[in-house]
Amino acid sequence: MSTITAKIQIYVPKSNTGSLELTMKAYCRACNWLSEKVFRTKELNQVKLNTLYYKEIRQLFGLKSQMAQSTMKTVIARYKSAKSNGHDWAQVNFKLPEYDLVWNRDYSLNENLFSVNTVDGRLKLKFEKKAMKRYFDGTWKFGTAKLVHKFNKWFLHIPMTKDYAELNLADINHIVGVDLGINFLATTYDSHGKTTFFSGKEVKHKRVQYKALRKQLQQKQTSSARASIKSTGSRENRYVTDVNHQVTKALVERYPKGTCFILEDLTGVRNATEKVRIKNRYVQVSWAFFQFRQMLEYKAQLNGQRVIVVDPKYTSQTCPKCGHREKDNRNKKIHTFCCKNCHYTSNDDRIGAMNLHRKGIETISVGTTSA
Repeated sequence: MSTITAKIQIYVPKSNTGSLELTMKAYCRACNWLSEKVFRTKELNQVKLNTLYYKEIRQLFGLKSQMAQSTMKTVIARYKSAKSNGHDWAQVNFKLPEYDLVWNRDYSLNENLFSVNTVDGRLKLKFEKKAMKRYFDGTWKFGTAKLVHKFNKWFLHIPMTKDYAELNLADINHIVGVDLGINFLATTYDSHGKTTFFSGKEVKHKRVQYKALRKQLQQKQTSSARASIKSTGSRENRYVTDVNHQVTKALVERYPKGTCFILEDLTGVRNATEKVRIKNRYVQVSWAFFQFRQMLEYKAQLNGQRVIVVDPKYTSQTCPKCGHREKDNRNKKIHTFCCKNCHYTSNDDRIGAMNLHRKGIETISVGTTSA
């Protein structure tokens, strides 16, 4: 099972913006009203909430039947998410103009039109069709989407799911170690002994520029500056997402079906700030590594490939030739690795990819043997 979330721009004529804005405001007010009830009662059962508040929600906010049900699901999901993330019980506030849409009830989508339910009735709107055509072949299931209004533009965030058989360990015929970093966004080492570098120089420079611009705007402390900070952050996020898309796409297209990509488990990278100099922390620990992993996982699955995550411990300190492990093997300042035992020398990111390749072989061997 593979799920991806598409972000589609919706083209809304001026004559229809009023209906959408009115609907989203009513939906947001309903969510906040219900959130206050949930906060007091701690009731998260939708059946009970429906019995208690369904009629009031419809009467107070003018929502259609399915919209009222969606507000309950939205509020419940937000509280459960906060709880699973370890947050203390606190009232959830809905500030962003969003609207959750249930497939075939609140909205439908075909190759030509996006149909959405509003407090004034249904609207049929055009959308950006680029890259969406393949999802209408009947094999994809559309889930509960989110209508978002940002920077005077309308977007639909829609999860799409398709069943795919996971590549069995026994069917893997090619292994690629993928080391993620900053100087090189990705460095690969494959079963043919070939190394590929994806440069991060341009990205690093671009993010330093974004950081400097954000600092300048923060110093102004004006309402227009704060608005510009939000806009800048949005541009940077889109830039990061686009770069991750490009690199992960290049990886899956470079290697054949049956390939297994081996990544480091970088879950705790944001907690490693104490190991990074303060002036470098933003660039070093804020890159979207987890997003990269998610993109590579679903693209690999769609392409008959697979991703395995392994423990990153000692991948930058171990010699891939003789196995000698020592911290001083690596010189971070000049990005080189020189084994103190056998004197094998190479780029430190390449060494990481080589060790991940080795760990991948070991992990797959153990998996196929135990099976």
